[in-house]
Amino acid sequence: MRFGYGTNGLTNHRLDEALAVLAELGYDGVALTLDAGHLDPYAPDIGRQVDHVAKRLGELGLAVVIETGGRYVLDPFRKHHPTLLHPAEQAASRVDLLRRAVRIGADLGAEAVSFWSGIRPPEVGVEEAWANLATGVVAVLDEAAARDVTLGFEPEPGMLVEDIAGFERLRELTGAPDRLGLTLDIGHCRCLEPDPVPDSVRRAGPYLVNVQIEDMRRVVHEHLEFGDGEIDFPPVLAALDEVGYRGLVSVELPRHSHAGPAVAERSLRFLLESSREDR
Repeated sequence: MRFGYGTNGLTNHRLDEALAVLAELGYDGVALTLDAGHLDPYAPDIGRQVDHVAKRLGELGLAVVIETGGRYVLDPFRKHHPTLLHPAEQAASRVDLLRRAVRIGADLGAEAVSFWSGIRPPEVGVEEAWANLATGVVAVLDEAAARDVTLGFEPEPGMLVEDIAGFERLRELTGAPDRLGLTLDIGHCRCLEPDPVPDSVRRAGPYLVNVQIEDMRRVVHEHLEFGDGEIDFPPVLAALDEVGYRGLVSVELPRHSHAGPAVAERSLRFLLESSREDR
């Protein structure tokens, strides 16, 4: 099992420092969120920055996945706006961001580039939203194919696609492309999937390209430190092993930057102990 940590849980650190902290703690990789504070996809010198990050990842021996959930990357007033669910003219900036993420992911040798649907705007009907989403995903898939990059689509509570069933519907709408895999958040499984978390992992197994992990409670979408929620983790890690998943399993605690290094250290210790228990 290979464990990573999300940079959205280390936003009070410079990116170089965040990477060094994770490497020193013993993490295998990093889930790197493209955002203004770390690696800004719209920075005028983004090419130089990406080259530098690629060098640091290599020096530190860290694998990487790209996350695209930066809250205000596109709109300084409205979180996660616009989304792929908006009409094409508005969604174009989200498509552009995701295509940039694919190019950055290719240059960094990322194992996956992760993204989500967004919340359906009230002025957009349900079927229209699904159609808009499929169109946007296909546009991003074109870039991914050109760059030899794998996409990981994440179901997110409260969004149009919030569960594994929603991902399966999207996959059918887009023609079941090989490059469209699944980012599975273990906490989200406890939050709203109908099956026990290990069974959700087994259902997701054929599509898995990226895994996020944290504790959570039923029907409450709040990312918690391990032990503060309701998930029994050894059976979850055993299920990931059972389905043959070999990608990064990255801790996702975006509201814990105030104590980032301590939380990261506790998290890795917990996961290593849990992975020994599943044997």
